[in-house]
Amino acid sequence: MTDKNRLYAGAAISLVAAAALGFGAARLTQPTLPAADAAAAAPAAPSDSVEITAEGIRISAIGVAPAALGELDAAIPAAATVEAMPDAEAMLTARAPGTVTRIFKRIGDPVQIGDTLALIESRDASMIAADRSAAAARVTLVARQLARERTLLAQGVSPRADYESAEASLAVARADAGRASAAARAVRLAADGRSIAVVSPVAGRVTAATASLGQYVAAETALFRVADASRLQITASVPPADAARVRAGDRVELTSSDGRLITARVRSATGVVDPATRAATLVIEPGAAAGQLVPGQLVQARVFASGGAATSGVMVPQDAVQTIGDRTVVFVRTKAGFKAQTVQIGSRSGGLVAVTQGLTAGTPIATINAFLLKAEIEKNEGAE
Repeated sequence: MTDKNRLYAGAAISLVAAAALGFGAARLTQPTLPAADAAAAAPAAPSDSVEITAEGIRISAIGVAPAALGELDAAIPAAATVEAMPDAEAMLTARAPGTVTRIFKRIGDPVQIGDTLALIESRDASMIAADRSAAAARVTLVARQLARERTLLAQGVSPRADYESAEASLAVARADAGRASAAARAVRLAADGRSIAVVSPVAGRVTAATASLGQYVAAETALFRVADASRLQITASVPPADAARVRAGDRVELTSSDGRLITARVRSATGVVDPATRAATLVIEPGAAAGQLVPGQLVQARVFASGGAATSGVMVPQDAVQTIGDRTVVFVRTKAGFKAQTVQIGSRSGGLVAVTQGLTAGTPIATINAFLLKAEIEKNEGAE
């Protein structure tokens, strides 16, 4: 082997070893030719072309795939809040003023429908209990008077007017007793006759508790919140222009703060713009993975609005689209490597870009690490 051949062989080995270090070395993994032979074999490449072998593409981890013809969903990004359904959350208040004497549940405790969470000793409760007892006593008394009048009427001793008067008095007494009983139920009168019970109308867990023993509370003071974390909905605010494109049943992707992806569906859209936020509200129902969410949590939503989807077009990954100077390009695979092809793009959604002009479906393009090709072209232009 001549000294010149040894020199060429040593240079080729060095270039192959350096290819693993970056894209520049990957391009040079092609067989090394003498300078005179290389100049004669091929003309100078245009500035928008990059020569690279299949091995160089593999080393540089450049993905190649055909541009696809399909539909691009018009995804609408929105900030959303996880909430319990309206019938799965309850704020428990004091039905009458008084002093908290017993507390049975704490934050995090499970609650069933009808469970008593606390007792409030109240003067109003004692008055309501007394009214109920007095009304029941009047019903008993008037009922006995009516029975006596019925007997006297049958014997011909008492006139019918007295019997009818007693009958009307019983009806009034029963109405008073019903009113007193309804008042007792309304305030959740406890069995001791002096306390108001704080009772949960929903099942779930205690998510908030502000009651303290010995605390005096006014009527309607919030003491507990109970929510069923398994029955959730998400509310999202979107711009009015985007809200008009959303339909019930549209697919939604939710992303939590830790990166978890949860599928969901649009349950309903209000179609009404809030004058304070200037946004419309969407109600979203999470899918099977709703157990990963908790009320009050903030998530990012992407609503795939069926009312604004592009029905056709060439779709390419977002990473395939690059900018060189004032041109938007994709890199088309050629026999020698890649060529930057100018394109016009449309909407972007879900990591895809719609190409409206300059590319046909099925054309193989660089989809991953296309920025390496852009960097190589810019480096060559700078060198020139």
